[in-house]
Amino acid sequence: MLLSPLKPILVVEDSAEDFMALSRVFRKHALQNPVLRCEDGDQALNYLQGYGKASGWPQTLPAFVLLDLNMPGTDGRTVLEIMKGDPRLQSIPVIVFSTSTSAGDISDCYQLGANSYLSKPIEYAALEEKVRHAIQYWLETAELPKAL
Repeated sequence: MLLSPLKPILVVEDSAEDFMALSRVFRKHALQNPVLRCEDGDQALNYLQGYGKASGWPQTLPAFVLLDLNMPGTDGRTVLEIMKGDPRLQSIPVIVFSTSTSAGDISDCYQLGANSYLSKPIEYAALEEKVRHAIQYWLETAELPKAL
């Protein structure tokens, strides 16, 4: 799958193991977009609000954010709330990707402006299927604002 221009995918994930599994899925499905990892909410907000200036990352906003919900420090809920409250960031699709299947967590995320909520499956094949569908939808099917 190839986008032009290629915008980065921002993965906010504190688990190295979960990020490695996601990276395998991205490689297997020939995702050409750069994949950036932030290990916590603070790092993600620094990138999003500064567009990567200090980190040397791309000076463009991501095509979408794959956001872990439960992280130490600034968690995914706070990142989501700040993003959706910032006019420069609110159009970026945010896909919450969490081990939580709590109806309260799901409801809270949608009320904060999440564009999608996916529960992390335990088995790799199920993870691959969910992530493949998300990539396909957000990068190939959905029409996103050109200003992003």
